[in-house]
Amino acid sequence: MPITELPNSRTEPDGSAVVRVLSYNIRSMRDDEDALARVIRACAPDVVLVQEAPRFFRWRKHAARLAAKSELLVLGGGATASGPLLLCSLRATVERTEDVLLPLTPGLHRRGFATAVVRIGGARLGLLSCHLSLQDRERYDQAGMLLDRLAALDAPHAIAAGDINERPDGRAFGRLAAGLQDCWAVRPWGGEHTWSPGDPYQRIDAVFATKGIEVLGCGVPRPQDLPGVTEADLRAATDHLPVLAALRVPAGA
Repeated sequence: MPITELPNSRTEPDGSAVVRVLSYNIRSMRDDEDALARVIRACAPDVVLVQEAPRFFRWRKHAARLAAKSELLVLGGGATASGPLLLCSLRATVERTEDVLLPLTPGLHRRGFATAVVRIGGARLGLLSCHLSLQDRERYDQAGMLLDRLAALDAPHAIAAGDINERPDGRAFGRLAAGLQDCWAVRPWGGEHTWSPGDPYQRIDAVFATKGIEVLGCGVPRPQDLPGVTEADLRAATDHLPVLAALRVPAGA
C-alpha cells in the first residue's frame, strides 16, 4: 500500500535509527540558492548526498554557505571528489571521510565519490555520493567501482545515492540494483521522476541501500510534503528534483 507521509528521524529504543537521506544534484549552485536551501531545510535530512557541488574558485566557501543556509554541516567531498559532496546534521557522529577520484577517460569529465562512515543513534552507516558518467561503458564500469568502494567502507550498513545519468532499465542502474536495494522500487513515496523540474519525465537519480536496511519510503517530495516550499522553489533551485528517503538502520551488535 502506498504511504502518504514519510517517517521523521528518530532513534528507536533498541538503538536502531530512522534516518532521512536526501540526494540532490544542485548544478554547482548556479540557480536560486535561497530556493535550494529552502528545499533542503524542508526535507529535514540527517544526511545529504549532493552532486555537482561547486568545484572551482572558492568552492569551500560556497559549500559552507549552502550548509549554513540549510542548517547543516559539511561532512566531506566537493572539488576533491570532483563534485559529489556530503552534508549532515548534528545527529551524525563522524567516524571518517574519504574523497575518491575515479580513473580519467580522455575527453570526458573526471568523476569521483564522496564517502564517509558515520554513527547515528546506535547505528553505524557508510555513505557514498556519486555522479556517474554520461558515457555508457564508463558509467557501467563506475557502477562496479561504486559497489567495490561501498564494500571497502567496512560498515555493517551503507547507502549510495546520486545522479546515475541513466534510467532504471539501463546497464549501470541495473548493476547497482542487483547488488543493492533501489529504495524507490522497494517502497515508493511521492513522485518518481527526477529530471527535469519543468517537465519531469525520467528517473535518473536514486537512493540505494544495502540489504539489511529497511526502506520506509523513498521518492521525490511534492510541494505539499515540504513546509514553506512551493512548486516554483523546486523549479528554481536546480535542474534536478530531489530524492528523499526514510530508512531504518539496525543498531550495531
